[in-house]
Amino acid sequence: MATPEIFWTESEAEVTTVVFTHPAGRGHLTPPGHAERVGRIEAVEAALDAIPGLERREAPRAEEADLLRCHPEAYVERIRAAEPAEGFAQLDPDTFMSPGSFEAALRAAGGACAAVDAVLGGEAQNAFSALRPPGHHAERESPMGFCLFGSVAIAAKRALEVHGLSRVAVLDFDVHHGNGTQDLLWDEARAFFASSHQMPLYPGTGYANERGAHGQVLNVPLDPGTGGEEMRAAWGEVILPAAEAFAPELILISAGFDAHADDPLAGLEWQVEDFRWLTGAICDLAERACGGRVVSTLEGGYDLQALGASVAAHVEILKERGG
Repeated sequence: MATPEIFWTESEAEVTTVVFTHPAGRGHLTPPGHAERVGRIEAVEAALDAIPGLERREAPRAEEADLLRCHPEAYVERIRAAEPAEGFAQLDPDTFMSPGSFEAALRAAGGACAAVDAVLGGEAQNAFSALRPPGHHAERESPMGFCLFGSVAIAAKRALEVHGLSRVAVLDFDVHHGNGTQDLLWDEARAFFASSHQMPLYPGTGYANERGAHGQVLNVPLDPGTGGEEMRAAWGEVILPAAEAFAPELILISAGFDAHADDPLAGLEWQVEDFRWLTGAICDLAERACGGRVVSTLEGGYDLQALGASVAAHVEILKERGG
């Protein structure tokens, strides 16, 4: 991915919403019965195909410099070397690699970075990176929870270091706490990170007293069974006001859809309309704070029907609000 020459401006975007995908996402295989499977991206892409007027772009590979802003070189090489020539390599109890997994992970991180470039370069009002594997559990030197590289944190760092922004916000509504994003941005005063997530639940982090090195981390744990009304209060009264007070110049979203009531890996009770409301509320904040600039990256969501419907609602609002 070539480093862009255009920095963040107030110029009007030529395209409202851009979606980044890549066939490599189907080349990352997991063992039979694994929740993070190829069918997820097939469900997402089918949902996107049904939305008219989206511009689809091929995600590039992440640049080495982008990866190294979040992960040590030794870690990147360890992940590269872990990819098996055939079959599966197990990195932790939940995380596997197959031939093609490293390429998929590079495209996932690269798609998030390209989405930042498109939005901050004035090519799009907002963007959605529809790629797998997810990334928000990958810590600085540890693959975890299906994740290899911290894609959204890598994209946030690109916005700061390449585009020269002073403040970015990363908002995570995946049902699982984004421990990796928190780890990668813990010492980054220019990045606000907020997460709502079920607790207790994997990975066991995300307590309210985890505040970041500069007080720029906000965790809002939710009890099992929490539905849309409680979610709207948590986001509308706590998370979004705190994000607005940070005055971000770009908002990034870790868009996990596993808080849906039908998801098999958790126990929140959100519905498709809750994701629609939350996306709209984040876009409202973006319009007030940063000219509507939003970059969203796919994280979890493991019931295929719920995932497809929730992604469709999310992207429909991005497209509507990007016009």
